[in-house]
Amino acid sequence: MALKPHRGKTLRNLPSRGRGTCPVCKTKRIKVLYPLIAGDGGKTTVCKRCRNKKIDTVESL
Repeated sequence: MALKPHRGKTLRNLPSRGRGTCPVCKTKRIKVLYPLIAGDGGKTTVCKRCRNKKIDTVESL
C-alpha cells in the first residue's frame, strides 16, 4: 500500500489545511504541499503542477 501524505488526516494539522497561493504559477486556494529547492539553495513549497519545475531563486517568485 502506498503512502499518501498529501491528503486526508495529515492535512488537518496544517494551517489552512495546506492551502494557499503557489509562488510559481500564482494559482490561489490550491494545496501548496510539495517542497521545491531552487538553484540557489532556497526552499519553498509549491503546488502539484509546479513541483517538477526548475527555478533559479526563491526571491524571484
